[in-house]
Amino acid sequence: MRSLRSTTALVAAALLAATLTTTTAAAAPEVSAGKSKPVVRCEFTPTPENPAAKPVRIPSPVARAKGTVDVYFVTNYGPFVVRMDRANAPCGVHNFVHLTKSRFYDWTQCFRLTNSARLGVLQCGDIYRQEEGGPGYKFPDEVTGQETYPRGTVAMGNQGPGTNGSEFFVVHSFANIPPNYTVLGHVIYGMSTFDRMVAAGIADPDQDGPPVHPIRLLKVFTLG
Repeated sequence: MRSLRSTTALVAAALLAATLTTTTAAAAPEVSAGKSKPVVRCEFTPTPENPAAKPVRIPSPVARAKGTVDVYFVTNYGPFVVRMDRANAPCGVHNFVHLTKSRFYDWTQCFRLTNSARLGVLQCGDIYRQEEGGPGYKFPDEVTGQETYPRGTVAMGNQGPGTNGSEFFVVHSFANIPPNYTVLGHVIYGMSTFDRMVAAGIADPDQDGPPVHPIRLLKVFTLG
């Protein structure tokens, strides 16, 4: 275990070094002299019927609403980086950064991989099993009805309107789905990682189920 953690740390450091210049330039929103950073208020509602699967507090209700933040993922199939847009989904990005800094996603498993004619995604963020094990709270959707989900899109998963928590998905091919899912951002590095995941196979004849070989998030971190 110690050897694996050391390897994970080395991969994370290499990934950070490879993308640091881009991250630093993008993560700092422009603010005019004398003006405060734009913020919004978010509504995070406790879900005692679905308590937190890992120790985590409810995020602050105040979220930044401008700029981007890069989130780094180290998996057992390789790394990838997601650039999240605070202006498009301030509460969703605020929540994701909060969970990342709380190490909620570290050493977790992605239980669902799909590769059908309608849906090609990797679903993560559920701690116990598919769609079970969240942060113990929920928050509303941030959608306009015009959302699309091309390859590389990262969006919140949900079990109906206003049920966002920790679940998210990454589109590795395309997703022909209704615009009901908050778009957090897009993969800017490492789509080949998802190609390897898909090539390893899905343990379901309909190509919608658990991966043949478990997909694990070893480390998720951000500088934002």
